[in-house]
Amino acid sequence: MQVLVVEFIIKPAFVEAFQQAIVDNARASREGEPGCRQFDVCRDPADAAKFFLYELYDDEAAVQAHLRAPHFLQMNEATTPWVEEKTVWRYERVAP
Repeated sequence: MQVLVVEFIIKPAFVEAFQQAIVDNARASREGEPGCRQFDVCRDPADAAKFFLYELYDDEAAVQAHLRAPHFLQMNEATTPWVEEKTVWRYERVAP
């Protein structure tokens, strides 16, 4: 299993719009991408502009399919100007 962990810091004026966009993207990923097993969207209760994603995919092919999915490309293009910082970590799941 492949894991993507993504942290976003969003410009204050776009926090609510980003939250809606990323929640919609996560739902579309879970419901429409057979290789997407989990896609959690979290927000820091002490800093509303900080988001944390935990995504779990069957394999690298599923990650690449996600990155090519129309809903992801659309969301990414729309939200990129709203992002102050974005950090992506990639892991391989070892358990369970």
